[in-house]
Amino acid sequence: MKPAIASSLAGFALAVATLGATNLSAASLDARYDVSLLGLTLGTASLNGGIDGSNYKLDVAAKLTGLVGGFTGGRGSGAATGSLNGTRLSPASFAVSSASSSESRTVRMALDSNSVSAVEIVPPIDAKPDRVPIKDDHRRNIVDPLSAFLMPVNGKGLASACNRTLQIFDGAARYDIRLSQTGTREVKLDGYSGPVAVCQVRYVPISGHRALRPSTKFMVENKDISTWLAPVAGTNLMVPVRVSVKTMIGTAVLEASSFKVDPGQTATNSRRE
Repeated sequence: MKPAIASSLAGFALAVATLGATNLSAASLDARYDVSLLGLTLGTASLNGGIDGSNYKLDVAAKLTGLVGGFTGGRGSGAATGSLNGTRLSPASFAVSSASSSESRTVRMALDSNSVSAVEIVPPIDAKPDRVPIKDDHRRNIVDPLSAFLMPVNGKGLASACNRTLQIFDGAARYDIRLSQTGTREVKLDGYSGPVAVCQVRYVPISGHRALRPSTKFMVENKDISTWLAPVAGTNLMVPVRVSVKTMIGTAVLEASSFKVDPGQTATNSRRE
């Protein structure tokens, strides 16, 4: 999967009916996803999180399987920590490692007050003439792509869960993910049965991207990106359970097969509006 596509999925990549509380109680999240392209399963991913009062920690892992995995060896993992104050998310650390048969890369980033205080990329990103320079202010007022999976809501319910812009910096590029509400629907997953918010998504590159790449132009003009958001019971957070992205070679989908909150506890639709 190309980096622009992976960033879009991760950054969505990657908000809850009638949850008005601003103080978060302890909760743990265990979500499992299938990754597919053109309807063919390519791999799996997992998202594990712990929310304790105003602090959070997230871990993600992904692996391509089958023939694709055998040829490419594609796999990756990441972690993020930070704090929550009402509906404000403040990341503290972000790290991600990815590897394939041809290359591997690790990104580590420290953040303070939603600004980047340090970043390390090994090996460094190659300089290219069409790569848009990253300015100092592009490293401020941002969240990392993994923390962006946690979407706080202000108690207005599913009806406005999608209406937000995620200002994301992944260590190498700054971009916006703009979500807008298109409706709701009912889902039934292992661990969750109830409504989800359905969002249309647009990708807006700011800096760090290759301006002349056909894939960049394709993603900017792409209107076939969507995500479904489900509530994390006991919190004022929502998390994507499905992300669909039209790519230059077909539609890629990241879809939850399991979405469980707290050991032995199931998130239900009892909180719906």
